Amino acid sequence: MNETLAAMPLSSDVASAMAQWLTHLGSERRLSPKTLIAYERDARQFLVFLASSRGEAPSLASLAALKPADLRAFLSERRQADVGSRSLMRQLAGLRSFARYLERTERGEAAAFTAVRGPRVSRTLPKPISAVAARAVTDADLRAGEDKPQWVLARDAAVFALLYGCGLRIGEALAIALKDAPVDGRDSITVVGKGNKMRSVPVLAEVSAAVAAYLALCPFRLVPGEPMFRGEKGGPLSARVIQLAMQSLRGALGLPASATPHALRHSFATHLLSRGGDLRAIQELLGHASLSTTQGYTKVDAARLMAAYDAAHPRARAG
Repeated sequence: MNETLAAMPLSSDVASAMAQWLTHLGSERRLSPKTLIAYERDARQFLVFLASSRGEAPSLASLAALKPADLRAFLSERRQADVGSRSLMRQLAGLRSFARYLERTERGEAAAFTAVRGPRVSRTLPKPISAVAARAVTDADLRAGEDKPQWVLARDAAVFALLYGCGLRIGEALAIALKDAPVDGRDSITVVGKGNKMRSVPVLAEVSAAVAAYLALCPFRLVPGEPMFRGEKGGPLSARVIQLAMQSLRGALGLPASATPHALRHSFATHLLSRGGDLRAIQELLGHASLSTTQGYTKVDAARLMAAYDAAHPRARAG
C-alpha cells in the first residue's frame, strides 16, 4: 500500500468501522486477501481526498452527511489522474460496500453512494487464440533457441499446459503445491479459485506429461506443501515471468497482443464449447459463479444460444 495512504491518521470511529468491515468481508463474504487490500486502499484514497478538501480527518458523522456531489468530485479527481473506468468502477463498488456496512450496523447512511452512477465501461469480449497456437505454446521445444535453461522452458510449458488444458487462472496454476501435482496417475486437481471456492478439474495426459517433464528437470529441492513452480533463483514463480514468456511466444508465433496467458483460459472454454461441451459444465470447470460470465469467456453467439434454447426449452419443443 502507498506509504502516504497507510500513514494517514483516521478518526477512531472510522478506523474501527473500517477494520470491522474488512473482517466481515474476509470472514463472512470470503473475499480474497488481494481484494481486501484493494478495498482498504480504495477507501483510504477517498478518505484522504475528504481530509484534503475539508482540512480534517472525516468522522462517521461527516461520512453520513456526504452528498452525491462529494463522491462525484472524488471520481472526477481520480479520472484526472488518468485512472481508467474499470478501476473507478471497482473503487466505487468498494466505497458502496463500506457505506452499506455502515448503514447495516446503524453507523451511517449509504444514500450518497447509491445515488451516484458509475463510469461507463465498454464491454470487450475475450479473444481466444486458435487451437493450433494454444497447443504450440505448451511445447517447450518451440523456445529452444532462447538463452534459457531447459528446465525453465519446461516450467513455462507446464504452466501454459495447465492454463489451456485445465482452464486455470494463472494464480491457480502457480499456487499448486508439489503434493497436489497432477503426476503419477493423478487425473484431476483441486484448485482454490476466487472467493476461496474449491473445484476439481480433470487433467489430460498431455498436461500431466508437461508437469512431469518440468519436475524431472527442476534443479531445486521442492517441498511437498509448497508451490511446485519456482523462479530461476528458487523462490515462488511470479505471474509476471509467465506473462513475459507469453510475450516472447507471441513474437515467435505471430500472435496479437491479446494472446496473453489468460487468453489460454478463454481458449480452453471456447474450444470445449465448439466441440459440443455443455455450457454449464464449462461454467463449473472455470469456477464461475454466473453463467453469463462463462458466456462472455466462450464468445457464445446468438445462434448457439438459440440452438441450445430450441433443444432444451419445453415451450420451444412444444412449438
